[in-house]
Amino acid sequence: MSGSRHRGTAILDAHVHVWDPMRFTYPWLDQVPALCRAFRPEHLGEQCPPAIEVILVEAGRLPVQALDEVAWMRRLARASPRIRGIVAHADLEDAPTAAWQLSRYAQDPFVVGVRRNLQDEPAGFTFDADFRTGVRLLGAAALPFDACVRSHQLAELDELAAACPQTYIVLDHLGKPSPGGAGTRDSAWRDAIRRLARRPNVVCKLSGLTTEALPGTKAQQLLPYLREALDAFGPERCLYGSDWPVMTLAADYRTWLELVLDALAEYSTAPVDAVLHDNATRIYRLAPRTLPDDLPGRGTA
Repeated sequence: MSGSRHRGTAILDAHVHVWDPMRFTYPWLDQVPALCRAFRPEHLGEQCPPAIEVILVEAGRLPVQALDEVAWMRRLARASPRIRGIVAHADLEDAPTAAWQLSRYAQDPFVVGVRRNLQDEPAGFTFDADFRTGVRLLGAAALPFDACVRSHQLAELDELAAACPQTYIVLDHLGKPSPGGAGTRDSAWRDAIRRLARRPNVVCKLSGLTTEALPGTKAQQLLPYLREALDAFGPERCLYGSDWPVMTLAADYRTWLELVLDALAEYSTAPVDAVLHDNATRIYRLAPRTLPDDLPGRGTA
């Protein structure tokens, strides 16, 4: 990545994971043996240029370990200044638990958002009244909701966004289309993205596309999807993310960054700055770097 490619723009990667199977239990890793080992900030440093700051995203450990995961990641951040915050897990469908968790998170500047992974939930999950109450509580706490859904769930997410207009919803991984084949965009995904982009409280992460592509898909075949998202949401509502280390199953860090830069090539400096840094800073309300001690009631790991 040359300095001329990104014009000196500061870069904030809004979607990075770290995990350690010796410390927490990640049920999903049993299905992905290539990733079933520790990935920590020092491993990211082997691929990601050191000037790039990152936001960590919860990594699918057992729900009961969510607060301990935050405490562990805070300790990692003390040794890694590039880490700006965490998008933590919360049991949004469990009203009492969600209220308790969010009251803790709202007091903690290190927690900049919440994700309750939805991609494997059954149809209709987000219509649950308690879940929607939890999503609305996020808006009241000024915490964005990271929505990890598959493309067939985009219509349901659209209805959730309409029902919770005061909550920022951050669509992870462009809604997980499946690029490849003839290299054409999935028309159902395209139509769903266009509808979702009409919701002013929804923004889109340019992340995680390489691992959704069909086998044999070339990097350049992903460009139409990135450009479609940029066109639908506008660069003022898109933000850069890598999905490291999951992305390493299909591409290295620099390849993905270069692909996003290719998608942004037609834009002037200000929109590029917005996608690569400013939008994430605004949406996640990043404050100057502060890492308070664990709050009362938090566990340790």
